Amino acid sequence: MVKEGDPVPDVKMAGADGKPVSPADFAGQKLVLYFYPKDDTSGCTAEAQQFTALAEEFQNAGTWVVGVSKDSVASHAKFIDKYGLKVALAADPEGAACEAFGTWTEKSMYGRKYMGIERATFLVDRDGVVKRVWRKVKVPGHAEEVLGAARALP
Repeated sequence: MVKEGDPVPDVKMAGADGKPVSPADFAGQKLVLYFYPKDDTSGCTAEAQQFTALAEEFQNAGTWVVGVSKDSVASHAKFIDKYGLKVALAADPEGAACEAFGTWTEKSMYGRKYMGIERATFLVDRDGVVKRVWRKVKVPGHAEEVLGAARALP
């Protein structure tokens, strides 16, 4: 499980365009990786829209934002198009990134236990070090909080 002060795991994923993407691609730049359970669900859509609403401000803070889920490249492309998202999405269908970051966890709904993605966000500095970790994220106000933390990093 990744914690503050750890180097960011260099896991390979696929962007919504199908091209390979990994945290190493953002070396020398600040990066927000936010993990979310599923494209086009209410909470995940709200989170993506909130990051999108602040996309220009993240850009002005020199920070890239990438959402990660186990959805397919095609699902991500459809999700971006449907909502006009302005943040990058990365597909992790095999779950390598989820495992590396410790976001693949046991969840419970109506007494039924199952495995799923914990909503979590990681802020990485220009040196590839995880500076902030938010786990069990509640969507309202989260993107603003992450932006504030990104602005505080040199």
